[in-house]
Amino acid sequence: MTDSQESAVSARPSLGARIGRISFLVVAAIVVIAVAAAFFVTWTIQRSFPQTAGTVELDGLKAEVTVQRDERGIPTITADSTDDLFYAEGFVHAQDRFFEMDFRRHVTAGRVAEMFGESQAATDAFLRTLGWRTVAEAEVEAMDDTTRGYYEAYADGVNAYLATRSGAELSLEYAVLGIQNPDYAPEPWEPADSVAWLKAMAWDLRGNIEDETERSLLAAELDAGTDDDAGESVDTGEMLAKLYPDYPFDENPVIVPKISTVPALDTGAEPAAYTPSESDDEIQQATTTIEWEETSNVIEAASELVGDVGEGIGSNSWVVSGDLTETGMPLLANDPHLGASLPSVWYQVQLKCSTVNDACPFDVGGFSFSGLPGIVIGHNQNVAWGFTNLTTDVTDLYVERVVGDEYWRDGALVPLEQSTETIKVAGGDDIELTIRSTVHGPIISGLTDDFTAIADDPEPALAEGTEAPAAPPAGQDDAEYAVSLRWTALDPGTTATAIFALSTAQDFDDFRYAASLFDVPAQNLIYADTEGNIGYQTPGRLPIRGAGDGWMPQPGWDSSYDWTGYIPFDELPVSYNPSSGYIVTANNAIVTDDYAYFLSRDWDYGYRAARIAHLIERRAAAAPLTAQDMRDIQMDDEMWIGTQLATAMADVDVSRADVQAAVDLLLPWDGQNAASSPAAAYANVLWSNLVQNIFGEREQPLPIDGQGRLFTVVADMLEDPSDPLWSNPEIDVDGMEAMLALSAEEAYDELVTLQGDVPTRWNWGDLHAITLTSDTLGTSGIAPVEALFNRGPYPVSGGASVVNATGWELGVSYATTTVPSMRMVIDLSDFDASTWNHLTGASGHAFHEHYTDQTADWAVGLQQPWAYSGKAVGASTVDTLILSPTG
Repeated sequence: MTDSQESAVSARPSLGARIGRISFLVVAAIVVIAVAAAFFVTWTIQRSFPQTAGTVELDGLKAEVTVQRDERGIPTITADSTDDLFYAEGFVHAQDRFFEMDFRRHVTAGRVAEMFGESQAATDAFLRTLGWRTVAEAEVEAMDDTTRGYYEAYADGVNAYLATRSGAELSLEYAVLGIQNPDYAPEPWEPADSVAWLKAMAWDLRGNIEDETERSLLAAELDAGTDDDAGESVDTGEMLAKLYPDYPFDENPVIVPKISTVPALDTGAEPAAYTPSESDDEIQQATTTIEWEETSNVIEAASELVGDVGEGIGSNSWVVSGDLTETGMPLLANDPHLGASLPSVWYQVQLKCSTVNDACPFDVGGFSFSGLPGIVIGHNQNVAWGFTNLTTDVTDLYVERVVGDEYWRDGALVPLEQSTETIKVAGGDDIELTIRSTVHGPIISGLTDDFTAIADDPEPALAEGTEAPAAPPAGQDDAEYAVSLRWTALDPGTTATAIFALSTAQDFDDFRYAASLFDVPAQNLIYADTEGNIGYQTPGRLPIRGAGDGWMPQPGWDSSYDWTGYIPFDELPVSYNPSSGYIVTANNAIVTDDYAYFLSRDWDYGYRAARIAHLIERRAAAAPLTAQDMRDIQMDDEMWIGTQLATAMADVDVSRADVQAAVDLLLPWDGQNAASSPAAAYANVLWSNLVQNIFGEREQPLPIDGQGRLFTVVADMLEDPSDPLWSNPEIDVDGMEAMLALSAEEAYDELVTLQGDVPTRWNWGDLHAITLTSDTLGTSGIAPVEALFNRGPYPVSGGASVVNATGWELGVSYATTTVPSMRMVIDLSDFDASTWNHLTGASGHAFHEHYTDQTADWAVGLQQPWAYSGKAVGASTVDTLILSPTG
């Protein structure tokens, strides 16, 4: 080797050095790519954030509109005219929440497959069957010119925003959606897109259709067997009555113990009685003859998209008069319980006419829905109002006898209504649907396993739920059973108009008029005004039934079971300045059973209402009530059944010392499901195991949904140790004490697995935590995508059938699934001192500072004041955006 060769060899990097250099280059390249990707993602994310300061010129405005946002990004919109006011609201909603709006309108129209592909086709078929969009279009057509003008102005504002942006400039979701569906582009907004969302909310609060279905299937299962697990004869009717007991009127309150005498209301628009007829084609209903691959999941899928009547759906509201308060003026509290969603279903906003007069009458603040003009819950200069779900029965299932394209009615065959629709599928072929309906509504069997199962074997349910023979009349033996749905929300209504009547109400008469228009979803409406009055009104279109009561499916071939009309508005329950000084609504029974009309047998069982009333009375007896008292009551965590279990467990011998240590946690426990509480963790896990052992772990499982219902069932059993349900051969348990002891041991073992073997370190908050999940891409199954949009978990207190109603699913998970979606306490002595909070934040844009900036406060019940007066709004303003007419 020459000197030069040796020099070259010595100069050549060693293998290790070469690997190091390669590694450095690779790492450097990764860093460069990562930095570039980070810049790209950041740029993609941030370019969809709205402009909130400066000036934006827009076609269609008549004059300048001012949009002032506070530190939470909550807008106050001030305009000279109603056209400009609702135009601006549409623009601002689109700025913050357009993807949510776009997704919602595809849901309500049964067009989700256009966005997300074939996986959503079955859900679209079900939603198309219900015909929400068709009903919404009919409602828009029937509106008075002024109201329709509000919706049109709002749509113009949304479309003005769409004219300025597209794709990922609108929202990060569109960037992700574009990977799967690159040809998708949003359509212009229409008034019916807004109105249809009210139908989705009605579905979320639809009442007892799940209970009616569950009872029907249970009746068939009970009828198929002759004995229970203990070998005893089972009476189907008695078992249904035991599992679905009557409302405990002797223990829990009704909303209106005494109906007030108030002047008759001249609405000018009294809902006409509706009697089905063979020629009724007011709304074309739909069903498909196509068999989908996953029909059993259609209801679940629809509920995921819109809202599930899950554990905890309902709400609390109450109002107390100035006779009980520190200020001498009323206080009104409200916290609607809905499925958890990200972003929150609510959008907080104020709408102000620069000069309030007949031409521009709005000076109102509160919670709206993105996609809907106006304010749904809130207050104006003189009046405040709140909602809870009425829990009346406005849905009935009918068993139909179908022969080909006809069905039986009163001994004669009549034609089904039929048409076709097309479901468009992103990346796939169009799907043609055969659409049918009866006089009662859409035929929904064939779409889901549950409804189809009722159609396959309806006689047991009919036998328990009707006064007529279960068998079809002679001559109908060649027919097949089908199930149709009668539901008030499937008829055109006036709720879309009622929203504006509420916003401009100045006294109780105005409020009642607005309530007369608020037909779907049926809600308890509470009221307070600056004159010191408080009130309550049952609104809604509430059916008068014929022979049946709708507790079970009814024979559609017999018109005596049809609805015969609606309860006249002036005969609906009303309360005005009651002598008690307060009104509480928490989905409990509205009136006692001596009320002239049937309303429901499926009330919430009243534990929340009883607790709220107790706390109001106890605090008022000690000192005049304050707004802080109202907020404290909203966060009350007492678990009624937990205290009953703690008492029962004191007399139960458990064989294991470690289990006894856990049971001992319950002895000093105050029953509060505090997030930090070990006793609350154990009580809830004990409750879950006990319920599953009593009802679920049987040869023929019994339903374990509806914890308020189960509170009543199990509490009655605790008073009767001889109840046969305490014994369960499937798990080798005989008697109450053995059942409680086994459940205590299993609860201990479960908690050891979840949180370790030191009971004092257990806590309910982590067990019951909520993970905020995007309604769309948050469940994509792709971890990096889900991480972009989901947030949490957040520790949570409260529980099911607790005033702080953070619901969870027995037998599934302790995680929070339903929530007080917002909380507000309105102080009629000072609107600027009223306090507010909702689940997430003003923005629907992932990574925006207002995406989830209210969640931490929500979890601990911290509400913030919200400026209402002009001076206070000015002082709280952080950003001001001027919307200006072009040119």
